[in-house]
This record gives sequence, C-alpha cells and structure tokens, in this order.
Amino acid sequence: MDPSAFKSSPELQQLLNQEKERAMINEVVAKLTSSCWDKCVTGTPGSKFSSSEYNCLSHCAQRYMEMSMLIMKRVQSMQ
Repeated sequence: MDPSAFKSSPELQQLLNQEKERAMINEVVAKLTSSCWDKCVTGTPGSKFSSSEYNCLSHCAQRYMEMSMLIMKRVQSMQ
C-alpha cells in the first residue's frame, strides 16, 4: 500500500487529532496540578486537605480551566 494513502486517510487524521487532544489535556492537567499544588499546599500534606487548602485548590483549578478555555477560544478565533 502507498504510504501517502495513510497521510490522506480521514480515519488516520481523526485518530491523530484525538491523540493530540489527549496529549494537550494531559499537559494541562499536569500544569494545573503543579501550579495549584505549589500555591495552595504550603506545609507538609496530611491525610486530608484542610478546608483552606481544599478551597484554594478548588478555586485555583477553576480559574486555571477558565483561563485555558479563554486562551483556546482566542487562538481559534485568530485562525
């Protein structure tokens, strides 16, 4: 089979796009976890988060996701 046929295959392109999206999501989650953890968990973590740590982590993750969505929308509108 001609290798160029794989490049133009819609199914292969869809699979590649899905894998790129998964990789991007994994990267965002890793950055979110690292950033929010560093900001909100200042002491030695115990078996449970304190209420202030929990609230901080929750708000941090929410803001991070909102900003990520805003940035993605702006990038898409520029294309």
